[in-house]
Amino acid sequence: MTFTHRHLLGIEHLRPEEIVTLLDLADDYVTLNQGATKHSEVLAGLTQINMFFENSTRTQASFEIAGKRLGAAMQASSITKGETLIDTALTLNAMHPDLLIVRHPHSGAVDLLAQKVNCAVLNAGDGRHEHPTQALLDALTIRRAKGRLHRLNIAICGDIAHSRVARSNIILLGKMENRIRLIGPPTLMPAGISEFGVEVYDDMARGLEDVDVVMMLRLQRERMDGGFIPSEREYYHRFGLDADKLGHAKPDAIVMHPGPMNRGVEIDGTLADDINRSVIQDQVEMGVAVRMAAMDLLARNLRDVRGAA
Repeated sequence: MTFTHRHLLGIEHLRPEEIVTLLDLADDYVTLNQGATKHSEVLAGLTQINMFFENSTRTQASFEIAGKRLGAAMQASSITKGETLIDTALTLNAMHPDLLIVRHPHSGAVDLLAQKVNCAVLNAGDGRHEHPTQALLDALTIRRAKGRLHRLNIAICGDIAHSRVARSNIILLGKMENRIRLIGPPTLMPAGISEFGVEVYDDMARGLEDVDVVMMLRLQRERMDGGFIPSEREYYHRFGLDADKLGHAKPDAIVMHPGPMNRGVEIDGTLADDINRSVIQDQVEMGVAVRMAAMDLLARNLRDVRGAA
């Protein structure tokens, strides 16, 4: 398989063929997870530590389930108040883990940890930087729903400025030759966004015209330090996805959201639950399979490195 990385810190350094390798393996894990057994031994004898410096339900649970289904010994790490990131890394390294799953509120923190430990590190989200497994599970969801992951028209809508999900998806979908449109108020667009090779709209009707995929984003109020939107009601009126706005997309366009959703703010609740258009629950299912595939590939490379040492 074409995947040579020691860590998975972001999408930026992945080649298209490596993305395909990971998604192909994830497809196999979807099949495993839909069966009666739901268990593999590919991580048997390895220790996985989950370290979440930010609160998380969906991502943390997904990584825990993924590790258990692969046979890893699971260890949750509590955060020591006042300890530096370097001290944390040294402490963890002394425990000789094999896989370290990290979520951190500061961009670049996971990369710094990866430089200080002797195990494989997987980024579960760092600040506004990246969330690679979310982009990969979104890619798998799109590929399974559309039959391909290239030359699609994909709209990413909402709080682009504060979203590591948006950043990872822009990078991944761009590598796979898709046409990407970003839709949202100018206050929620990052500076220099035009350099990413995307089209930018501040009008949902124009931006959603003939798109294949509509990816909504959560309003990240915890990362906002000012009045980015006039009110949630006004935001929903202009940028919340409802049936009328979706009518501008292709008739078979799928609707996505990384969760957790603010119903009636980013998306109409009825539309979110529409099994004919929404693949939001599929995204959750794909998350476990993608994280299993990522840990499997990193563990193979880790064993190869240790075997050669």
